[in-house]
This record gives sequence, structure tokens and C-alpha cells, in this order.
Amino acid sequence: MAGLNRQILLKSRPEGAASLDNFELTETPTPEPGEGEVLMRILYLSLDPYMRGRMSAAKSYANPADIGQPMVGGTVGEIVKSRNPKYSVGDIVLGYGGWQEYALSNGAGLRKLDPTAAPVSTALGVLGMPGMTAYVGLLEIGQPKPGETVVVAAASGAVGSVVGQIAKIKGCHAVGIAGDTEKCRFVTGELGFDACVDHRAPDFAKLLEAACPEGIDVYFENVGGAVQQTAWPLLNEFARIPVCGLIAQYNATTPMPGPDMFSVLRKRLLVRGFIVSDFASKQADFLRDVGEWVRTGRLKYREDIVDGLEKAPTSFIGMLQGKNFGKTLVRIAST
Repeated sequence: MAGLNRQILLKSRPEGAASLDNFELTETPTPEPGEGEVLMRILYLSLDPYMRGRMSAAKSYANPADIGQPMVGGTVGEIVKSRNPKYSVGDIVLGYGGWQEYALSNGAGLRKLDPTAAPVSTALGVLGMPGMTAYVGLLEIGQPKPGETVVVAAASGAVGSVVGQIAKIKGCHAVGIAGDTEKCRFVTGELGFDACVDHRAPDFAKLLEAACPEGIDVYFENVGGAVQQTAWPLLNEFARIPVCGLIAQYNATTPMPGPDMFSVLRKRLLVRGFIVSDFASKQADFLRDVGEWVRTGRLKYREDIVDGLEKAPTSFIGMLQGKNFGKTLVRIAST
């Protein structure tokens, strides 16, 4: 086993957009597990938009990442040393090892994965936190009914792609919003959405209106900003808006114009922000339903994988700019 553990530390907090200067690649001795601990060799690191919030010291639903410590993040790892009777060398586990090649764990929060059931990378995407975010956000808050129109921003991404496909499974008219024509082709051609609109098109507002002739009943919010402002006038009475993310606003240093709150009253809209952990009790339902849909081909997924821990900062910044195509992962090692 390697004697050194490469880590990417949070060097400084961003002012505005995150930059490579906010990160630092370092090497430390590979740690040894203490009593009750395991040492994981990280195979895959998940890169997710919520990490931009953790880089900030602003008050949020979770504590900020610590300066001088490895960036936080979900991981799939292989147990290479174990002093915990629940885990054996060779076990593949889902955990929260962060941006590093090796991580210690006392076993809390780890979940064993079956590599024969699905590719282990899916535990960080379609069968992991992003997939469950889509599942509970749409079904618990959006509560789509057959025949309704569901619109999802960032439709080719890890969360949005699952939202639209579940909407179709539930008998809805699914409309995606994505950042270029290639992504839109993927969303309609591969994922089976009824329509997808490029938010960079000069006539975006007209195209979205044409794609939603009956208005919008559920608007799954991943983006905020100009996309939100374009979708908002199309909302029907009693529309539901699960607010998952606001990626267009994460780098803002001043408040951005908000939605028309008078329309919230007039149209009796339900706007609810949520964190996936709010619905932890639904995890078994999620794994059962989405696992079955993936196995039977009813629900497809795409992964955007780069190789090497050192690529994480560039990939993360690119994801925040919409340069990724699918669920963003860093492959750090192979089994």
C-alpha cells in the first residue's frame, strides 16, 4: 500500500466564484486505523453543487468545511485495513471520505455495497444522494399527478435527469431545461423527456412556453436566477415548487432578484426548500423503486468521470459552470 495519502484541502473561502486558488493538493502519511476503525482506499469521489455552500462560512443547514482540512464529499471506497468487526478487508462501502486517496472511518454512516447488483459508482449518483434527492423531492413535495406538466431545470444533470424520468414513469408531461443543444438531445432522445429547452437560446422564454401548453404544475428548482424567472410566469394555480438547489446564485455576492411573491399568494403556490436528509425514512422505498427502474432500463443515467484526485478542483468548478454532462465523479483508484 502507498505510504502517502494525497489530499485536496480547502485553502481559502471563495469571494464570488470558486477558483483553483481556493484548493491545495498536499501529501501526508497514510493513516493507520485505531480500535474500531477502518481504512478506506477511495475509489470514487462525488462532486456535487452543495459543496460550493460548504466552502462558505455563511450560515446554512450544515457546518462549513474547515480551512486546512480535506474538502468534504461522498465516496465509494474499498476497505484495506479493518479493526472493526462489522467490516472486512475487501468490502466496498459508501461513505463520506472526502477529497483524498485514503480515509479513516469508525464505521458510522458506512453502507456496504454489492458490486454485482450495480456499478459501485451509481451509489454516488442515480442510486445515491442525487437520485434520492430527485425521488423524494418530486414525489413527496411535487406530488405529480398523471397528465400534469413537470418542468425540471438542469435536466441532464445527476438530479434533474432522474426527476424527469420519474415524472414520465408517473404519467406526466416532462419538460427539461438544459444548457446546450447536445444536452437537450440527450434529455429527449436518451432519457425520454417530452421536450427540452436550451436556456441559452435567445428565444428561451417562447420555447419554454411552447413546450408547456398547459402551463407548469411542478417546477423542480435546481438553478434559480434567470431560468427561474422565465419559468415562474408559466406556473399554474396550486403549482408545487420543490427547491433543491440554486446553482446560478451560489457565487453571487449580492442578492439576486427574487420571484414574484404576489404570484405565490395569487396562485396559491407551494414553494418548499428541502435537503435529502429530511426524507431519510424514504431510503428503502427509493432503493427499491429506483433500483428496479434502473435494472429494467426504465430509468437511464449518465456519468461524467475524470481520473485522478488532482482533477477534482477543475472538474468541480466546471460543474458549477454547467460544463459537466451527467453525474460528476472523480475516479481515484480501481479495484
